[in-house]
Amino acid sequence: MIYDSEVDTRLHIDRVRFLLSKCAINLLERGVKHDASKLEPPEKAAFDLAGDRHLAVTYGSEEYLASLAELETALDHHYAHNAHHPQHYPNGINGMSLFDLLEMLMDWKATAERHAGGTDVVRFLEIGRTRFGLSDQVVAILTNTAKELGWMP
Repeated sequence: MIYDSEVDTRLHIDRVRFLLSKCAINLLERGVKHDASKLEPPEKAAFDLAGDRHLAVTYGSEEYLASLAELETALDHHYAHNAHHPQHYPNGINGMSLFDLLEMLMDWKATAERHAGGTDVVRFLEIGRTRFGLSDQVVAILTNTAKELGWMP
């Protein structure tokens, strides 16, 4: 009798489909919980007090860094409660999971759309390389993901 791989292949396909579904559920749950701490003390009061001034500055600029300093207490709380920020982990980006990285990229894209300077997630990737010590490989993976999503050529 000759081996027919169809049954094994279909079982493999079903298993991968199931595992990808678990990943999708993880991402959906992250979407529901994303940045919820900004709606609670101490973050909400600090962001209310700061107003939308931080959105009027260019990401990575001196003015941007000054706005981070102004929000330091709220941001320390935020980073402690949100794993999609490298600051959440003692070892930064190296402590993050693939899900954390993906949520971080989505966060950077959404934030880029709100900041002065437009929708350029490339700037976030360039600054992130230095700010968070992103390796060339991580930057390439995030860039490839942004391209696959149609955010850049």
